[in-house]
Amino acid sequence: MSKKTKSRTVRRAPARSRRGGHAIAASHRLGASELRRIAEKIIKFSEADETEVDVTAVTSALTRFANNTIHQNVAEQGLTISVRAVVDGRTARASTNKTDDESLRRVARAALDLARVQPRNPDLLPMLGPQKIQKVSRFVEATAAATPADRARAVARVCQMADKNKQTTAGIFSTGLSEIALANSRGLFEFYEDTRGEFSVTMLEKDSSGWAKATSARVGEIDCDALAQRASEKCASSRSPREVPPGRYTAILEPPAVLDLVGFLFYDFAGTCVADQRSCFTGRMGKKLFGENISIWDDVYHPLQLGPPFDGEGVPRKKVTLVERGVPQNLVYSRATAKKMKAQPTGHGFSLPTEDGEAPFNLVFAGGNSSAEEMIRSTERGLLITRLWYIREVDPYQKVLTGMTRDGTFLVENGRVAGAVRNFRFNQSIIDMLSNVEMLGPAVRASGEESFDMVVPAMKVRDFHFSEVTKF
Repeated sequence: MSKKTKSRTVRRAPARSRRGGHAIAASHRLGASELRRIAEKIIKFSEADETEVDVTAVTSALTRFANNTIHQNVAEQGLTISVRAVVDGRTARASTNKTDDESLRRVARAALDLARVQPRNPDLLPMLGPQKIQKVSRFVEATAAATPADRARAVARVCQMADKNKQTTAGIFSTGLSEIALANSRGLFEFYEDTRGEFSVTMLEKDSSGWAKATSARVGEIDCDALAQRASEKCASSRSPREVPPGRYTAILEPPAVLDLVGFLFYDFAGTCVADQRSCFTGRMGKKLFGENISIWDDVYHPLQLGPPFDGEGVPRKKVTLVERGVPQNLVYSRATAKKMKAQPTGHGFSLPTEDGEAPFNLVFAGGNSSAEEMIRSTERGLLITRLWYIREVDPYQKVLTGMTRDGTFLVENGRVAGAVRNFRFNQSIIDMLSNVEMLGPAVRASGEESFDMVVPAMKVRDFHFSEVTKF
């Protein structure tokens, strides 16, 4: 991404479908009745003992920019129809993206043929009948109807800001909608739709960078100018980073950095993972594991969350307290896992057939009242971390992760930011980290590069292990 090739002109490319030259309307919406019609037709065509149909329709549009210019604008629509057949205790899936009658007959027949050659599954449960689902409202017409021109206007201002500050910018601005329908031959039908906007921006100089990102169902809540300003200020503050020795520091982790670390915990809360002894909570449930100030739950109904209020089998999702005051209290369960472990299903199962069982995708961490400024003022010597990347798990039971800082790493001395420092590699146990949290900020919807969005606070953590200085 060379500054020598940087253009000062923002170009706007037309969004085109994969089927031709016409621009796709981002507000394209099939609706519950159309998805129900498709599902019911497949169920009628199916000769299986039981039939389940999952229909997913997605419309997405993306504006990509780099070197201070828009260089790509694309849009696409996708429809996936997945059919699960059950016959004589056996089950299998087949899928298609065609909706004509012959294709729907063919996919129903393919699922049945595949099921007949599978081994019997002694844990297979009958499909569910109609369920009582708590409704959520996450479809925002303004987000679905956002146009390439809407995104280009916002990106143009960001590129102009970069030009003015003699920085180089790159990133994406995307908008879209998704619709999900789940139906089966026992009369179950569930429908969910939402919209999503996402803006991610990086600002670059010769020896520094800054980054910011936000996602929301409401594109109007994404302040592209403020995010770009934040990334620009981070980049300017990161100039001429000095090298400080590795070691254990007090770390002030902004929400994206927290997200990319604690996101590695999500599957450990699965009943299947604990039963298979692959979870860091195996043998530790009900015992004090984290600090008193750490409470975690899974809550699809939280106002900052997205996602359907039912799981892959149609079970209503429950709000589950996972950790209370540092003590792991509960797990999440699919129907089959709950039966094996003598528990109640929580509505977190994957679509069958699967070996993965379940997982909580709507993690929420309890926050506190401390601002980033208060965390900095209370720190004698430490590091302020914007975000992390290239994270890998080293020890799954102690939950030791390794990775690197990026896009703004700063030394804190005597209660103030003393300047930028070279990036570090870290080797840190998440269990130890969540035992050493001294201060918590308010919980916010955070976005990172390594994990799905979560609701997490900023954290001030003592004795965070930075193992070496990186080469870049």
